[in-house]
Amino acid sequence: MVDKIHKWLKNNPGIKQKVHYCLVHPYRSRPRWWVRNLLMPFLIKRKKGAYISSTVRRDLFPFNSFEIGYKSIIEDYATLNNGMGAIRIGDHSRIGIGTVILGEITIGNYVSTAQHCMITGLNHNYEALDTPIDLQGCYSDPVVIDDDVMIGANAVILAGVHIGTHSFIGAGSVVTRSIPPYSLVSGNPAKVTFNLKTGQRVK
Repeated sequence: MVDKIHKWLKNNPGIKQKVHYCLVHPYRSRPRWWVRNLLMPFLIKRKKGAYISSTVRRDLFPFNSFEIGYKSIIEDYATLNNGMGAIRIGDHSRIGIGTVILGEITIGNYVSTAQHCMITGLNHNYEALDTPIDLQGCYSDPVVIDDDVMIGANAVILAGVHIGTHSFIGAGSVVTRSIPPYSLVSGNPAKVTFNLKTGQRVK
């Protein structure tokens, strides 16, 4: 049903523009008050025991889904934004204080982020030199974080990255490329320094 609505709106740009105006604040790039407080609470897919702190900024739109799994937690002052794509958080996962999640993002089971991490599936266009970058729009490049991943404080996970299972991302790391499973990662740009499965250092 949702796909049919998307297709219909795509074929009717005038109506699409009016619908967009009703849903999105004209210059703040966030949902209008009625969307955040009256509509989205009924559209969030939340499994039993899931908890979202009352201080979390919920920039959630009805045209992309948001799902949070069994006994997963989103701590205070985090930001959720599914404007660029769906956000899916698995079971027993924890999103730390002040962390920003900007879809399209898929987070597995038993994933934990420490404080003030950034996970973003958004990229900006910038190629047109005669147009301000802010006016060139953006595009989504999904992020996938597999099960059993720990992300240290202030780490940044950039668009298009896939982090393999049972990996540890060190505090302050900037992850610009995909990470294989069982990796210990650190640095800016982040590099794999240790294989947790073999117990060997990676040069």
